[in-house]
Amino acid sequence: MKTANGAVYLRKKITLIRAISLTIGTIIGSGIFISPKGVLKNSGNIGLSFLIWVSSGVLSMCGALSYADLATTIKKSGGHYIYLLETLGPVPAFLRLWAEFVMIRPANIAVVCLAFGRYLIEPLFAPCNAPAIAVKLISAIGIAVIIALNCWSVSWSANVQTVFTALKLVAIGLIIIPGMMALAEGKTENFQNVFDTSSLALDKIPLAFYSGMFAFGGWFYVTFVTEEIINPERNIPITVIVSLTFVTICYLLTNISYYTVLTTNEILTSEAVAMTFADQTLEKISPLISILVAMSCFGALNGGIFASSRMLFVASREGHWPKLFSMIHIRRHTPLPALLLMMPLVFLMIGIGDLYGLLNFYSFSRWLFMGLVTIGLIIHRQKHPDLPRPFKVPLIIPIVFSTMCLFIVGMSLYSDPVNTGIGCLITLSGLPVYYLTIHKQQQPQRLRKTFNFLTLKMQVLMEVIPQEIKTY
Repeated sequence: MKTANGAVYLRKKITLIRAISLTIGTIIGSGIFISPKGVLKNSGNIGLSFLIWVSSGVLSMCGALSYADLATTIKKSGGHYIYLLETLGPVPAFLRLWAEFVMIRPANIAVVCLAFGRYLIEPLFAPCNAPAIAVKLISAIGIAVIIALNCWSVSWSANVQTVFTALKLVAIGLIIIPGMMALAEGKTENFQNVFDTSSLALDKIPLAFYSGMFAFGGWFYVTFVTEEIINPERNIPITVIVSLTFVTICYLLTNISYYTVLTTNEILTSEAVAMTFADQTLEKISPLISILVAMSCFGALNGGIFASSRMLFVASREGHWPKLFSMIHIRRHTPLPALLLMMPLVFLMIGIGDLYGLLNFYSFSRWLFMGLVTIGLIIHRQKHPDLPRPFKVPLIIPIVFSTMCLFIVGMSLYSDPVNTGIGCLITLSGLPVYYLTIHKQQQPQRLRKTFNFLTLKMQVLMEVIPQEIKTY
């Protein structure tokens, strides 16, 4: 009989420090360096943009606490998918999975990748903008390196995450400190008439929230890897509370610095807000900010890839995705097939290359399903009142989060009907896939045999086998 040490399964290698690094590292990615433009553009003035940043932080904390409640009750990895499966059933869970890997995940990764590519090579072409093809090429190389790293070693990817989290905090510090110094010296002219209503458009507020919430996106990734976290009942709640409190404070100080140094027009016309800021404050060492921001994006990509591959792994284990993707490399103990599947669509989204269009495109489905997850928590509480809950939040918290998510989603259909409509249609396209392949399993016998044959060949080629020890 094989011992636990020699068996193939995903080990518990994520300590509290690694969990906090994963969460902060995936939240602080490209968002704070690109989202201020989107928030300001769609909110219409500085005052309202600050309110949206604060609201985004509070709303994210409500969502994170609700997810921590679910994670300590339903002790499986998989995040959104597994919570929908356990609370609302297989159909919404599959639709979330479908939207995640056809649209949400590739578009999200592409947004951060494009920011990574732009910030990394922008100094080489200053004062001109970097060519789009060069940005896309660097972006594609970056994501390929990250996926290769995650295929190679869980420990390596976790250690890289910790290092890059430290680097991105240096980048944030190099923005906050000069801004606070300028403010202390009396540079307050940009804060005059901060609630100017001349450019206010209420129908664009949901799109401003999308940009703000995008900057906070990543707080849920720790629940994707629950089975790999040491003492999750204790460490997951601590992780989300510490991480989101820290990030919200950093974001508010960073925005104050941006608005102290840059005018509204300079922010709205900038392709890279952090670089425009650095050019005015750090002068000769401004390229350092660009490199640090690129490293920040790299760290966020690494954390996102690490966590989201586990959702696909768990869905395959539950029978909602081909069996191959629940297999683990026999020596590396990494979910190799789940990691590799993400590459083709990510490259396609990078090729599309419209950063803000991609952001609105996938945000509809992302926030719709997050609202459904917290509705599921409320229903689960009613159905299983006696179930042990190591971390139990007051019901008002998931109610507030669910209401705000559904409100923003509904308003976005009015604000940007094209992108949100496409996102809705792609999500609903998962219904026939579910009923034909999962629910009724109507594949012809010959097709099923062919599929099984190909699975076996891919299994041998990749050197992967099913998990041998149950980890939940």
